[in-house]
Amino acid sequence: MSKGLSGKTIAICGTRKTEEMRTLVEKQGGQAVIRSLQGTVFLAKKDLKPGIETFVRQGADWVILTTGIGTDTLIESAEELQLGKEFVNILSNAHIASRGYKTFAALKKRGIQPEVSDEDGTVRDLISKLEDKEFQGKRVMVQLHGENAPALIQFLHDKGADVLPLLPYQHTPPEPEAAETLLQEMKDGQVHAVCFTTAVQVHAFFKLAAEWGRKEELQALFEQDVLAVAVGKVTAEALKEEGIDRILAPSLERMGAMIIELSQYMKKQSAHI
Repeated sequence: MSKGLSGKTIAICGTRKTEEMRTLVEKQGGQAVIRSLQGTVFLAKKDLKPGIETFVRQGADWVILTTGIGTDTLIESAEELQLGKEFVNILSNAHIASRGYKTFAALKKRGIQPEVSDEDGTVRDLISKLEDKEFQGKRVMVQLHGENAPALIQFLHDKGADVLPLLPYQHTPPEPEAAETLLQEMKDGQVHAVCFTTAVQVHAFFKLAAEWGRKEELQALFEQDVLAVAVGKVTAEALKEEGIDRILAPSLERMGAMIIELSQYMKKQSAHI
């Protein structure tokens, strides 16, 4: 009996657990190619200092925290600058919005209860929870991770907020060769599905395609010929932000579950042909 991925080539865009994922794809009868679009995320403590000092000097009406590790790093960096007490004091007195359970946990261990928190770990859900809040003329500090969250920043600007973005971790884009190879493979019909394991990979791919004047071509390939696969809701949200609607994502947000879901999907598709 043929397996779900028989005759299919699957591109893996991550850098973690790539060999395990390759093995899983092969067990499902397919072939995997590793096309890393992750780039690197690095701790940018030196760049944080002016932002933390501004935050402590000016205060904030709202603080929006998007990752647990970023929240911890901000507080630890403030402590290293001898501003830890003032930093936490502002947090304790500001309206807090948090994204994701790890951010919630980072706040909880410091006795801080967010006023707003999302239900599914996505920026989109967080924005929907902030829709009815008053931001006109308010100072809002936003902790980002790796890259900007344009939808969130735009939402706050549209609401009339004075936004201070802080990026404890910054993102270095991937080498363009992997993206160039993958786009050509998609165009030539050599790749049947592309598995994204982070939102960073999605945005990096589309940013490079846009620089090459090929973003619409990439969107068309995903809509018609190649299946976009996301490891979970946050990565799927990034694909939607890039104009992709045809997305497969497992309910269990794990890499293994993603490959099994893809295999089952491909098997059903083959049965309908």
